[in-house]
Amino acid sequence: MKLKTNVKTNVLAALACCALLGAAHAEGPFRNPDNKNLNDPSEGTYPVPYKMPVAAEITEALHRIRAYMDQATPTRVVNRKTGAPITDFKNPVPEAAFEDAAGDYGILVYEMGVVHSGLLRAAEVTGDQGFTTMTRRHLQFFADKLPYFRAQEQKFHLERANSFSRFLDPRALDDAGSMCAALMRARAAKVGPDLAGMIATCGDWVANKQFRLADGTLARKRPQAVSLWGDDMYMSIPALAEMGRMTGERKYFDDAVNNVLNMSKYLFNPQLGIYTHGWHAHAPDSPRFYWARANGWAVLAMSDLLDVLPQDHPGRAKVLDQLRAALKGIAERQSGTGLWHQMIDRSDSYLETSASAMFVYTIAHAVNQGWISPTVYGSVAQAGWAGLATKINAQGQVEGTCVGTTLASDQVYYYHRPTSVHALHGYGPMLLAGAEMLRLLKNPNVNIEYKVRTYHYQPKGAGQTDYREHH
Repeated sequence: MKLKTNVKTNVLAALACCALLGAAHAEGPFRNPDNKNLNDPSEGTYPVPYKMPVAAEITEALHRIRAYMDQATPTRVVNRKTGAPITDFKNPVPEAAFEDAAGDYGILVYEMGVVHSGLLRAAEVTGDQGFTTMTRRHLQFFADKLPYFRAQEQKFHLERANSFSRFLDPRALDDAGSMCAALMRARAAKVGPDLAGMIATCGDWVANKQFRLADGTLARKRPQAVSLWGDDMYMSIPALAEMGRMTGERKYFDDAVNNVLNMSKYLFNPQLGIYTHGWHAHAPDSPRFYWARANGWAVLAMSDLLDVLPQDHPGRAKVLDQLRAALKGIAERQSGTGLWHQMIDRSDSYLETSASAMFVYTIAHAVNQGWISPTVYGSVAQAGWAGLATKINAQGQVEGTCVGTTLASDQVYYYHRPTSVHALHGYGPMLLAGAEMLRLLKNPNVNIEYKVRTYHYQPKGAGQTDYREHH
């Protein structure tokens, strides 16, 4: 792979980049530093740093996010009224609760499941087990404190006011699926204690207790009596896939595959190549709203399933075809900043970080896994990372992420959802995207050529290029 520099230079560049971006982020225009001809009249200027990604810079950005998440997510039990630490764990009191995080970073929410999955992936790619420190801390806290909060619930019946309610009494895929997948991934990687009991609870909810359509598709009873959400592809399919991997039982893989295909049947627009946010059984032909993060959840779920789905599973080819169709539609809608719009089909909606990170991760991962060609898709992922890198501030906060969003029925709602550094949805996908870009830079089956002021990802064995007419 070309355009390599020495490690010391990369580290210094990363520190300089951190200081620059921490102050003002991408206050362009930027000139591509890979073009050494400073007088080139044909070189463009860009709203983001359009250049070859540098591994040391990506790694440093991932560490910034990890450090921020680590300090922002305490694992302590306090009196919810006074804030005083709880020290007696033999006699439960009704006021005992998890200490609040610095932002809206609940340690058992579905978004945190994605964070743990991102940290595990970063550790795997970099070989730096420091990325798993927070995961080990959180999981040990769960193992230590679950008995106390179970006793608290038995004595006081707090229901949703109990900090462990999502695992004592799961009521939705949001309570169970994403965190369940993360716990199983940590278990497989031997990170933290074995939380088999928690896995059994959340796995049972996803596989056996969540409301479904008559054809087995996982569904919700809100905002209409029978509704499908694109989000639920991620809130269910990865957990089912990991249960299949953990137990070896084919039924979980079958269920995951069926949900990919069924949800896609209801939600995917094959003409546009993108997913609508939701579908209502009583009004199947309603207008469609193409929310970007719903598309992110969909492709991330399919990618996670393919990672563990047996090669001989009869549904594998169909899932792979569906992922390829969605990635094509998504790639065609990338903006000139490398990011994607909040409403993926509408360029007048704002640029949104969490969905963009999901897209960059899934595209780069699909290239690395050999599911799609690096031709075009490699450049799409690289350009996406250029945009994402400007959204990580000096504190390690991820900016530009849409806050939690329900399944709605008008564009005004989606267009004006606020963004916040406290929207946890952006952190896990950003960790995943950065880790997968590191893999892409090291991919031995891809050669990156910088020619005619841009980047060309050449698959191994694709033949020799010839640029003689450009010299």
